[in-house]
Amino acid sequence: MPGKYFDDFNIGDRFRHSLGRTVTESDNTLFCALTLNTQPLHINEDFASKTQFGQRIVNGLYTLSLVIGITVPELSEGTIVANLGYERVVHPNPVFHGDTIYVETEVIEKRESASKPDRGIVRLKHTGRKPDGTIVCEVERTTLFLKRPTT
Repeated sequence: MPGKYFDDFNIGDRFRHSLGRTVTESDNTLFCALTLNTQPLHINEDFASKTQFGQRIVNGLYTLSLVIGITVPELSEGTIVANLGYERVVHPNPVFHGDTIYVETEVIEKRESASKPDRGIVRLKHTGRKPDGTIVCEVERTTLFLKRPTT
């Protein structure tokens, strides 16, 4: 199913994405290995067990990437030109191995492209939550979307 075009978005629209994802130990370990992130809070159970969390926490950049990825099938698959920026990224609560993440998106701004008439800029706020409603990641993303092709 293709994503939405610029024309399909209205300020204030909200989308509860149907896809959810349970984070595994392998996800976290592989992401840390691929990004050369040696933070012991993510990869050393002994170290992490002695912290306020009592266990390893999932890398926040993985969580951010997952939150964005969950939105792709319903928002931007095949209709986005580029992500222009990410702002106001917050991680108010940790993600642990075994947590499942769901995402809701709100359209907070949109405007026509000044230089490309076949495109428009949409600002989205994504909120990632655990099933109990605990927010684990919020991010505002500015994206360049294609307009619906005219026939």
